Amino acid sequence: MENKILGIHHITAIAGSAKRNYDFYTRVLGLRLLKKTVNFDDPYTYHLYYGDEQGSPGTILTFFPYEQVNPGRRGTGMATEIGYAVPADSFDFWIDHFDRNGVIYNKPAEKFGEKYLTFLDPDGLKLELTVSKAPDARKPWTTDEVGEAYATRGFHHTTITLEDVKPTARVLTEVLGYRLAEQHVNRYRYVCEAGSTAAIIDLVEAKGEQPGFVAGGAIHHIAFRVKNEEVLMEYQERVRGFGLSITPKIDRNYFYSLYFREPGGVLFEIATDNPGFAIDEQQEALGQQLKLPPQHEPLREKLLQRLPAIP
Repeated sequence: MENKILGIHHITAIAGSAKRNYDFYTRVLGLRLLKKTVNFDDPYTYHLYYGDEQGSPGTILTFFPYEQVNPGRRGTGMATEIGYAVPADSFDFWIDHFDRNGVIYNKPAEKFGEKYLTFLDPDGLKLELTVSKAPDARKPWTTDEVGEAYATRGFHHTTITLEDVKPTARVLTEVLGYRLAEQHVNRYRYVCEAGSTAAIIDLVEAKGEQPGFVAGGAIHHIAFRVKNEEVLMEYQERVRGFGLSITPKIDRNYFYSLYFREPGGVLFEIATDNPGFAIDEQQEALGQQLKLPPQHEPLREKLLQRLPAIP
């Protein structure tokens, strides 16, 4: 099992206001701010990480917030929604909580025998709360507003919308070790054989739908989880052997990564569990200080002056 994809590692999206993003994900959704750092390629932009207490793979949602970003558009050729697992009988709490906080949501519905509640973040990113058919024993991060009986447990699934699902499905099954578990009309549910949670990718075939584009309120990429660097480099060879271009190994401080674009146009990442978020902060103090990669440390004073203030 250790040399296989273990499910979703993290998902990264684009946001507008950093302060609004922080307020929504920590106060309304009840996640922990794990890391306050910067975009390695654009250090005058934050890279914010949210998740559970430890920053466990499968719970990590990250954002690049641009204060003046234009809105993106959901459509084909992109990841279009993020599903979180929540306990049974928690929807009454969430509906009341969303009402009190002005969150846009739909009435609960059901797919593949699981109840879900769709809602939007302040930038229009589509999210879902799902009551999973499978047991989920992950310990949640809790807050004064979002208690353990209601809190998200981490990712349940993410959805990719495509003009044609077949090429992407081949990557999932032949390269990444997923299998087709269920299908309903144009939605195909793929499950990671080696993962017990954060293990689902839904492919939706939407022939003739307008292509989407990544900007504010859109998912930038999906990262798949592997145990360590040795397994990571095995997947570099697998992706190349499948005929796709893939990057060299990149050190992201908290994990090591490879990136490639699957045939449908979505950016995929493969990321390691190691070394984790406690490498430069104590676990109890995660997210409290601005943490910079070594190449950007000389910019610290300028960044502190330019980056928007968030706790």
